[in-house]
Amino acid sequence: MTVRKISLHPRHTGLAVEPAKRVLLKGQQTKAAIIDAALGLASQIGLEGLSIGALAEITGMSKSGVFAHFGSREELQISVVREYHERFEALVFYPAMQAPRGVPRLQAMFDNWMVQTSAEIDSGCIYISGAVEFDDRSGPVRDALASSVSSWQVAVRRAVELAQAEGQLVREADPMQVAFEIHGLILALHYEARFLKAPGAADRARQGFARIVERYSTPAYRAQISRGHKA
Repeated sequence: MTVRKISLHPRHTGLAVEPAKRVLLKGQQTKAAIIDAALGLASQIGLEGLSIGALAEITGMSKSGVFAHFGSREELQISVVREYHERFEALVFYPAMQAPRGVPRLQAMFDNWMVQTSAEIDSGCIYISGAVEFDDRSGPVRDALASSVSSWQVAVRRAVELAQAEGQLVREADPMQVAFEIHGLILALHYEARFLKAPGAADRARQGFARIVERYSTPAYRAQISRGHKA
């Protein structure tokens, strides 16, 4: 009955609902802007460095205005972790899904991951810095971080399993071990390039991935790759 009454008075509905929609949209845009600023700040100083006061200063808002969108510093940190994860998926995971199943898709995931990691050499990676900050803690922020990283590891492991199903990687290989070795390359790249400023770290990571694929490839897939190189 309520829905019918509203639909019969479009002018009244417009007056009542449209301003509310505009207020809601503005609130969402403001919150998104705060999260974007918080993500940039967290990339530089870590999740623990986030504070309502610092964000108020960066965004030009009042502390109460920033607080109203999150309610707590912890919720702000969790929102940043979720935003980072969504961006990571958009840049790394989803584009790789366009590649054929098997090693080509695994290669695309690694290549995209490399691009993302290389772009974060100066700013820092939320996953890596967050692990350092929260590895010995418990709570919702750590849970959000661990869940995001675990979901990506599952995706990498699934790509390995698909490569096995396609007959490109040997079935005897443990997908978790292969994914572990690939993840290790990214961690080594971040450490070597960001902390040690070692030149050529990205090239060594790519070589490492190629050797992992070569080590676990089936003879048939090696022959296929060899024919492709000769052509």
